[in-house]
Amino acid sequence: MLPLHIVLVRPEIPHNTGAIGRLCVGLDCTLHLIRPLGFHLDAPHLKRAGMDYWEHVKLTIHDSWEDFLAQVKPPHLFFLSTRGEKSLYSCTFSPNDALIFGNESAGLPEPFYEYYRHDLFKIPMPGEYARSINLANAVSIAAYEAFRQLNPQPLL
Repeated sequence: MLPLHIVLVRPEIPHNTGAIGRLCVGLDCTLHLIRPLGFHLDAPHLKRAGMDYWEHVKLTIHDSWEDFLAQVKPPHLFFLSTRGEKSLYSCTFSPNDALIFGNESAGLPEPFYEYYRHDLFKIPMPGEYARSINLANAVSIAAYEAFRQLNPQPLL
């Protein structure tokens, strides 16, 4: 079991959220969605990307960021953003930490960049032309780094 919270703040694209939900099932993580959502939870693209795993997603919908913090109380918050100055690979994860991601078009809400500036991390991208990578891919990279740290013994 990977005691980790994956948090999507104002996600916009249903098939990204569906793929992330499927990842959460595979890693036994909880998926948290912070409203507003850019789609309905019964959207066909969401279900298609999540395949038959969607019914097994540990999903919690929160009306606001403050609601998430009050309900979950994660010990550490790790915000993944292209604006981060520290590498994801410098993080040390603990059980029940939260990995937080902004939406596809705007990233995190603007106040987060100042308020959580010390908790902003980026995925290194040595290529010179890409601004960012797909949200579902970013979540996968970060979640599996946390998995690697929290489960040092290989699972076969």
